[in-house]
Amino acid sequence: MRTRWSAIKARASNRLARHLYATPMVLSGEAPMVSFTFDDIPDSAARAGAPMIEEHGGRATFYVSGGLLNQWSGQWAAAGADDIIRLHGKGHEIACHTFSHRRTTDLDADTMAEEIELNRRFFEGLDSSIRLENFAHPYGYASVARKRQLAGTFRSARAVLPGINSGSIDLHFLRAMPLINAHIDASGIDGAFDKALGCGGWLIFYGHDVAAKPSPYGCTPRLLRHALAAATRRKLPIVTVAEALRRVGA
Repeated sequence: MRTRWSAIKARASNRLARHLYATPMVLSGEAPMVSFTFDDIPDSAARAGAPMIEEHGGRATFYVSGGLLNQWSGQWAAAGADDIIRLHGKGHEIACHTFSHRRTTDLDADTMAEEIELNRRFFEGLDSSIRLENFAHPYGYASVARKRQLAGTFRSARAVLPGINSGSIDLHFLRAMPLINAHIDASGIDGAFDKALGCGGWLIFYGHDVAAKPSPYGCTPRLLRHALAAATRRKLPIVTVAEALRRVGA
């Protein structure tokens, strides 16, 4: 019963959070771009996905919970410390996903602050130059109170509500499209790119593993390759979330 109530609370909180802006901003619509993001960092995202993105001259953002490294999720094996250090060295962004991968809707202010600090210390312990500048809500659920708290710590927070970031946006509820075979196909990816070009917006993809037989939350190399080729054909820069924010002056 408690788990069911928590899920209901999370969904209601998320619906409210999408409408109450924590960090409003207006994008000019003059420079469309795309960011590829991966949550929880399965080893396949680090070892297969990242090199594919590098081949297209881009870099990705990895939202990572330190407590999940080297763990079996039930769907994939998570990456390890060496993967994090290598990704960071190649210019990919390491970003925050709480330390324990707990829904922010289940956390009070003190516990949220503790989760953030644990993650920050963990990654600085791996490489002192790693700075966690951006955040993604675990499971995609946000709350108004935690959004406001996160706004004082991170430059942005990404959700999983589909759409293109254009016009008036909330930096702490960035919209994102699934790069997940169970939810999108090649034509859907092309449509998302065309919408981004049409409005001059910022397209963000999110996913998890990259495997020939992906989990229900991941994609095949073929689908990722299609998305990267679609970006290249349209001459959209492939940038990290941190770099995208720099480009829009956030």
